[in-house]
Amino acid sequence: MNDDSAGNGPANGSGASNDRAGRIRELNDAMRKNLAGRVLATIGVRALGTWRLLKVLEAVRDFDAFDRGNDPYGEHDFGTFELFGEQLIWKMDYYDRALSGGSPDPADPEVTTRVLTVMLAEEY
Repeated sequence: MNDDSAGNGPANGSGASNDRAGRIRELNDAMRKNLAGRVLATIGVRALGTWRLLKVLEAVRDFDAFDRGNDPYGEHDFGTFELFGEQLIWKMDYYDRALSGGSPDPADPEVTTRVLTVMLAEEY
């Protein structure tokens, strides 16, 4: 069993699964930390105003509070935090390159378009 106390790996002990989760985590972290690619903010987040929206995106970029409770598969695809008295959520979704359906393989950037969505918890 993988005993990754930092919560950065999946709970199962499969080496192939660990490699796959690690690759997905690497791609998710790169997209989130660089805010490169498709980033969506919901109406509620946009209503906070431009300055606060920038601070929210900064908090998403800097998010590192991953543990087994919020990241059971070790893919860094979801987070929640509080800012400006609001509970916020960010999540990563994986689509095919045409954005017409789910990605056939989120570990392969050649066939995957990542979409990061930031929302108020009440919008989830």
